[in-house]
Amino acid sequence: MGVLTLSTKERKRLAILSQVKAGVLKLVKAAELVGLSYRQMKRVWKRYWEDGDGGLTHRSRGRASNRRIAEGFWKKVLQRYEERYPDFGPTLASEYLAEEGLVVDHETLRRWLLEAGLWAKKRKRPTHRQWRERRAYCGELIQMDGSHHDWFEGRRDGAVRMVMIDDATNRTYARFYEVEDTRAAMDVFGRYARRYGLPQALYVDRDSIYECTREGRIDEELRGEGPQTQFERVMKVLGVEVICANSPQAKGRVERRNGVFQDRLVKAMRLEAISTLEAANRYLERVFLPALNRRFVVRARERGDLHRPIPAGLSLKEVLCFEEPRFVQNDWTVRWRNRYFQIASRHEALHLARRPITVRERLDGSVALLYRGERLQFRELTERPTPLPPPVQDRPRRRWTPPADHPWRRGFLVAGRSAAAPREECPSGYASGALLPTKKGTFLKSQEGDISKEF
Repeated sequence: MGVLTLSTKERKRLAILSQVKAGVLKLVKAAELVGLSYRQMKRVWKRYWEDGDGGLTHRSRGRASNRRIAEGFWKKVLQRYEERYPDFGPTLASEYLAEEGLVVDHETLRRWLLEAGLWAKKRKRPTHRQWRERRAYCGELIQMDGSHHDWFEGRRDGAVRMVMIDDATNRTYARFYEVEDTRAAMDVFGRYARRYGLPQALYVDRDSIYECTREGRIDEELRGEGPQTQFERVMKVLGVEVICANSPQAKGRVERRNGVFQDRLVKAMRLEAISTLEAANRYLERVFLPALNRRFVVRARERGDLHRPIPAGLSLKEVLCFEEPRFVQNDWTVRWRNRYFQIASRHEALHLARRPITVRERLDGSVALLYRGERLQFRELTERPTPLPPPVQDRPRRRWTPPADHPWRRGFLVAGRSAAAPREECPSGYASGALLPTKKGTFLKSQEGDISKEF
């Protein structure tokens, strides 16, 4: 005698059909109670009458599904996963397996991996966060951040990936750089602006690239301006508002996108054997970013794009640059980052010596000198110029007259005692201060008509 297992629905039908069999209920009322049509209820009653309680069980119970996957297929999938994608998650692995012709749903693959011990459930501690509503329009707010990671898994030195993501649509743009600095931030913003336009606002962290923490100088206070970084100055020229987040969680959209890159992009570049920045940027532009945006871009709440076109006549190459004031030296040279530039003589009428000019260095390293908005012609010096010697001023010599207590005006010691020198008139023909002959063949200097004799 075997054991019969019934579901809750089947036990309910058994109780009602037992009442029908005992004559308590009519078949019409039983069909109403179990939620079946009278025609279907007659079929159920017939199976119950012929097979007893076992006639109420589902006919497919204990049989393999008609949609089952062949055993050889899932073994092939697991073998391929272990060979090529051992650290891939089920979702990402299912995408790459589908490209190889092994199409399997990510949840099915997850179940297979759990059963085979190739994947483990990862529980995340729940954290309360206050949800921030997305911006309504595309281009209204762009989040930007740099992510430091071992992107090449030791195939080259470290690198940083700059990423920009639209808050309303999740549309993403990214590029690799050697370091995260002002030059990298300007370059990735310029590439984004040339492709999509100028956004209304930029959401960044409180890095020294985007926020200046020093105290303002006197000239800045006089102009009514606070201290600003080179990046802030550029954004002010372009009319883009810079908003600094108070915490990484505040710009969680770009932080989560960094996690996607650190998972998917690292593994994709490993499969492509990419080991240089140039190859990585080409792969990002042509393959990875288009596929990523097709998968994760959402529709904005409002129709319309708030990106502004680059104004006519405005060159991003001239705006995205470093600008600082410098003073022209007396030899008409300007020093900029240990480089020396000689201003051409054709600008002599401007009298630039000791006057301030603006030095502009573009992202490609080229330099321009500007005075009141006008470009100056110059050439770079190969070596440091020799400074000019200070000018020598010819001063008239003043005639020196010894004071009254000078030794020339006092007596001399003779045989250990003081003897006053006799005063004699200066011989005629000798001017005061002239050299006079003595008996010993030496010369003494006459002073104001007095002759100092030698004893």
